[in-house]
Amino acid sequence: MAIGIKQEKLYLYSMLQLQWKRLFQFFFLGILVACNSTNHTKKPQKVVSNPIVVTPKKVPETKEKSVLPLTAETAIPFLKDFAENNPENKVRIETPLGSFDILLFEQTPYHRANFIFLTKQNYFDDTYFHRVVPKFIIQGGNSDNYDTGQKRRKIGKYLLPPDTRNGLKHHRGVVSMPSSDIENPHKLASPYEFFIVQKTPGAYHLDGKYTAFGKVIRGMDVVDAINALPTDKREWPLTNMRMRVTVLNQ
Repeated sequence: MAIGIKQEKLYLYSMLQLQWKRLFQFFFLGILVACNSTNHTKKPQKVVSNPIVVTPKKVPETKEKSVLPLTAETAIPFLKDFAENNPENKVRIETPLGSFDILLFEQTPYHRANFIFLTKQNYFDDTYFHRVVPKFIIQGGNSDNYDTGQKRRKIGKYLLPPDTRNGLKHHRGVVSMPSSDIENPHKLASPYEFFIVQKTPGAYHLDGKYTAFGKVIRGMDVVDAINALPTDKREWPLTNMRMRVTVLNQ
């Protein structure tokens, strides 16, 4: 009996040692597996994305600036579009002798649009009434200044076709457009200049030759005062008559 108990104790002790040995092996194996797994785990790769390139938006140009300088081919289509989007028809001209107002005729849409366009471009500012013919006309829009030449180059080189079949006559106070100085059998008009009839009751021999496109509706006495100025041999007033032109609100 004693021998049996001793053997049982030895058996239990052996089994306990075996269990501890297996437990230790299992634990050690777990550590090895864990270490091995850690060593072979791929590190997450750094994702490098392409940098976002933001292209700055271009500020759209106004239609006026995008088509300048105007040419013989582009002027009329541009003025047609400009006329539809700019309905103004009154301007004020200021001079050293006072100011006067002009109404631009709807019957001559290209000439009206051209005058409004040039006014909004500040072309006429600091130009002169450079030609005075007593008891006939005063003519403006020209200048010997360098800035005026620069403005013309920027705006463009073009001419306007005559518009003389609308029955408009050159009464006193009517604003008309002179022909270009170049060889010009068709009386194409210089877009940068204009003249005002001072003669009473009018200068009707100009009808059908030049385009009447407006009339003075206030300040005709200022036109008379400019027409009375003494001039040199070129018909340029001895007293410079600079002008400033602004569009009047409807």
